[in-house]
Formats: sequence, C-alpha cells, structure tokens
Amino acid sequence: MIKFLDLEKQYRSIKTDIDRAIQSVIQDSAFIGGTYVTKFEEHFAAYQQVRHCIGVANGTDALEIAIEALAMPPGSEVLVPANTFIASSEAVTRSGHRVVFCDCDPRTYTLSPEDAARRITQRTRAIMAVHLYGHPCDMDAILSLARRSNLFIIEDCAQAHGAEFKGRRVGAIGDIGSFSFYPGKNLGAFGDAGAIVTNDDDLAKRCRMIANHGRTLKYAHEFEGRNSRLDGLQAAVLDVKLSHLDAWLAHRRTIAAYYEQHLSNLAEITLPYQAPWAKHVWHLYVIRTHKRDILLTYLQNNHIQTGIHYPIALPKQQAYAYLGQQNDPMLANSYDAQIISVPIGEHLDADEIESVTTTLGKFFNATTTTG
Repeated sequence: MIKFLDLEKQYRSIKTDIDRAIQSVIQDSAFIGGTYVTKFEEHFAAYQQVRHCIGVANGTDALEIAIEALAMPPGSEVLVPANTFIASSEAVTRSGHRVVFCDCDPRTYTLSPEDAARRITQRTRAIMAVHLYGHPCDMDAILSLARRSNLFIIEDCAQAHGAEFKGRRVGAIGDIGSFSFYPGKNLGAFGDAGAIVTNDDDLAKRCRMIANHGRTLKYAHEFEGRNSRLDGLQAAVLDVKLSHLDAWLAHRRTIAAYYEQHLSNLAEITLPYQAPWAKHVWHLYVIRTHKRDILLTYLQNNHIQTGIHYPIALPKQQAYAYLGQQNDPMLANSYDAQIISVPIGEHLDADEIESVTTTLGKFFNATTTTG
C-alpha cells in the first residue's frame, strides 16, 4: 500500500531527537507554558518572518482567537472561500459574525479576489485568505481590495507552513494569521496544536490574553478569555520537526515536479497550478477529473491511498443552508465532484512516486481509449 500519510515512518526518521525532547519536558515537568513553549514560539516566529507567535491549543482556536482580537462589531460579514475546511467558516460564525462564501480561483483553488470584490457590502469587515493546499493566495489583489474597503485580512495558514507570496512568508502579510499543527500537516504535532502570528504588538498581546483567561498576571483578569494553550510536549515535538521542515518541503517539491513531468501529457486530468509569484509547499497534490469516482476505486484497487479535499463545498453543507448559496454558480460548487488528492510527502520514495504516476497513466490511457 502506498500511503497517503505515514507519520510512523516520519517519527522513525527523527526518533532520537523526538524522544530526547519529550523526555526533557517530562523531566522538567514543563507541561503548561515554560521554556519549551517560549522557544518554539520564538523559532516559529523567526521561520515565518513575523514578530509575534502565540501558541494555542489547535488551529480552530487560533482562528477564533484571532477573529475575537480584531474586535469587529457583532454580526460583521467576513468573506471566506467556498473551497476550504469548515474550520475557516465556523470560526467566523462561532465568533458571532456572518460568513459570506466567495468562489475559488479556477487554477489555484484559493479565494478569488474578483468574486470577493462583488460580495462586499456595508457590513463586510474582513477577508479570510486561506492559503489552500500549500499555495498562497494572491495577496496583492487581496491587500488592494482590503485597502479600498477598509477591511481586515485574516490569513488561514493551516496548510501553508513555509509558503511564500513574492518572497514573503504567509501569515505575516495580512493583519493576523493562524496555523494548525494537526498531525497530518507539513509541520504537525503529536496531537492538536496551533498558533497565531502577527506583526501588530497590540493584537499579539490581546490574543495571548484571550487564550489565557483574559490575563497577563496569574489572578488579574482584565476580561473573560478562554483556556487555549500550546502544551510543552507539543511545543518540544514541533521544535524538533521545525528543524527538518525545509528538507521535507524540498522533497515535496521534488515529487510535485516529477508528477508535473510525467502526468502533464494525460488527457482528462487537470494538474495543480503554481503561480510564478508563489512558493508552494505542496501540503496536498490535488488533481481534477470528471472521472473522479471511478479513479478513486481504481487507485484503491491498486493499493494507492487518496483523499478528497473537499468532497462537499461549504455552501452546500447543511450547516450553511440558511445562507442560500448552495445553488450559486460557483466553481467551488462543481469542483467538489472532480477533485482528488494523490499521495505526496517526505515518506514517499522514488519507486512509490513512479508507481503513482504509472498507475494514473494506465487509468487515463485506458479510459480515454474505451471512452
């Protein structure tokens, strides 16, 4: 079986360092806060080229806290791409605001600035730029749109650790950014974990207070906050993995280039696009085909694991039926039946990569011939 993800193999490759880091946290009883969290926050902030990093319990908390810190009027509209995971949108609604779904770019699948511009109203207060699959959004267009309409920019970087727009790391371009360190991410913890990043000192302070019961001192609470903290064990694991991240991303780029070279001649398949201004980190390698469902079965029968990201576009989810966008003529509302994610990651060797391309080639050549 060619695995879609192999965290056990990743662990074995860095086992000595991981085990040592975990043992150090246990010996120091540094489970909540402390030097391991501080060290990772400093290292990740430097890696993402941003002034502040606040570790929190998970990526969804990171988004919710970031939105709360912006202090938008209750019921504000936030533009969110229709093609993303529900965490992006539920963070908006659970923070007391209203989601307005925007279509995706036909090539990068990230938020379409053109469609977003058409959906701005007097109640719009923010744009959520989700750097999907590891490809950054068109931040120049989004920044221009935000400036014209006086909007905040929230960067959802859950799939984009290390990604760059014109040489700038994502998360540091808008007002505030969030990261998930869910185990399957390019930089993943051994459980749930997340972070907020920003260059704004006041936003950083408020986020840290919200995540820690509205306080800076132990029993001095300036307002009601919540409990969302990155624990020492996860911080230590992430710090070890961070030192390997660039090498892992380089391997992902090698795989993506190999796929491009060996799959580009196949009919009835649309390969991922990388904009010339983008540094893609290939969290996912998403292809598109009208034969998606039979391809899924074919790959499964040939021992290749796959995924779909995402099988039901957010406007079509029951949770958002009240918005009435399920029948909008969005690309996202049709692409969800065509997209499939094939294996990519540092766990794949040359033989496995070749096997994926060979199997895809056999499928499309056979189905094109037979119609």
